[in-house]
Amino acid sequence: MKIDKMKNYTIEMSNKLNELLERTYDAEKGYIEAADNVNNKQIKTFFENKAKQRYNFGHELKAEIKAFGQQPDKGGSATGSLHRNWMNIKNLLTMNEEEAMLQEVERGEKAAMDSYDAILNDKNFILPPSTESILMRQKNEIKENLKFSEIYENAVS
Repeated sequence: MKIDKMKNYTIEMSNKLNELLERTYDAEKGYIEAADNVNNKQIKTFFENKAKQRYNFGHELKAEIKAFGQQPDKGGSATGSLHRNWMNIKNLLTMNEEEAMLQEVERGEKAAMDSYDAILNDKNFILPPSTESILMRQKNEIKENLKFSEIYENAVS
């Protein structure tokens, strides 16, 4: 019975982390797409740095999933398209409106923070300290991204 509970826990934990990993892959793709389609050098650098950050987040999440004895997902969303929180970015890119792209980034980052909060604040699910530490740090970095995104948005509006 105890082995079944442990196995269920590791599978559930891995599923939660794989959901974050999926969002991370999609955010990385969204940031790369945005960087490729913006002219402002500072905003381009911001997007490129955030894409690298998400790439690194992905590797940390994959390592944590493997630590639970599970396999990380290999790609982004199951449909192969950008996650729902990055869906509008392609439409915004065709308009090449930096302010609109930054607003979309903010929307995606807020949704990402909600995903982290859902795991971190789940009272029915105890996280190992290493997992909790990684998730808290990543969430705090996303929170910082929001601040910079708002500063850039104010500068281009």
